[in-house]
Amino acid sequence: MALSSTSPSYLSPIHDELMPKHKKRPSDGTATPITPSLAIQLSYLHHPRPFKNPNYTKNVNRRAKNLKNVLTAERERERAEREARRLEREEAARANPNAAAAMGDITEEAPTYTTIEAPPFLIPHKHLCDNTGLEALYTDPTTGLRFHDKSIYEIVKGLNPSIAKDYLSARGINSMVK
Repeated sequence: MALSSTSPSYLSPIHDELMPKHKKRPSDGTATPITPSLAIQLSYLHHPRPFKNPNYTKNVNRRAKNLKNVLTAERERERAEREARRLEREEAARANPNAAAAMGDITEEAPTYTTIEAPPFLIPHKHLCDNTGLEALYTDPTTGLRFHDKSIYEIVKGLNPSIAKDYLSARGINSMVK
């Protein structure tokens, strides 16, 4: 199954698979040697890959975790870190009471973008038009529907009370229409 001496050794496995079955290899050195095809010559399949670690073995104990499990593990890790810091502060306070009095009451942690326990938003949210979704500058006094401009107000005035009530319930308000 050896190729001729002119073809590289890395071509032999793939070359054997891609060789046409009807062609016979020369048994003696007199016949013309078979040259590999251009696809085989340009193939990178058998070139060494220096970017791959030859000692890599896949960890069979690793399992895929869904987002809920990942977030729970992260929360648990953060809780354990906070508890360890609290215990360190208590130990330092017992060892040196003067330093603990100088530190005073330090808040546990300031809320950040990633913490869920952030305080409520202080800036009021924008009122949106019940029909268009644009910013609502006005409110209809009879129905309580919010609207963007006078062209939408004409539509709001023409609504019957049941439709106005449906708009209000979609917004989460269950009030009686006058």
